Amino acid sequence: MSRVGKNPVVVPGGVDVQVAANLVTAKGKLGELTYQATDDVSIEMKDGKVWVTPKDEGKRARAMWGTARARIQNLVKGVSEGFTRQLEITGVGYRASVQGQSLNLQLGFSHDVNYPIPAGIKVVCEKPTSIAISGADKQVVGQMAAEIRGYRPPEPYKGKGIRYSDEQILRKEGKKK
Repeated sequence: MSRVGKNPVVVPGGVDVQVAANLVTAKGKLGELTYQATDDVSIEMKDGKVWVTPKDEGKRARAMWGTARARIQNLVKGVSEGFTRQLEITGVGYRASVQGQSLNLQLGFSHDVNYPIPAGIKVVCEKPTSIAISGADKQVVGQMAAEIRGYRPPEPYKGKGIRYSDEQILRKEGKKK
């Protein structure tokens, strides 16, 4: 029994959800997203809630039950509220800025890193050492944040690099005399 899958997805006001076979489409103030579920689950809309049920008791059907429900929840939340990921840059001379449709990162390399911003994603650099990535699609926001962090992950001795704002860096002790 899936603990996630047995709960329905509540559709808030201002969001329009359409279910056709296993294709779920959500429209809201932040855009439109779709999700194609596998044939192992059935999806239906009742009383402003989206219910996901497995078609049989197989292992794959039970696994896809919770997955499909979580993906639909992310669609609904994405088009109504959106997702945001905060990154912080630590290090002397490390900074970021948005220039048109690309994010310019100065990370101690010989050349600046220019990261193109995907469509539907908004990037804001309030300070040169902080980056806020926001958008409707949770997967795209998280992937972009992970790729940017991958250019200079935080190192354990001084903590220099790019880290998530809620990430704790395990610091190591340096050399001893």
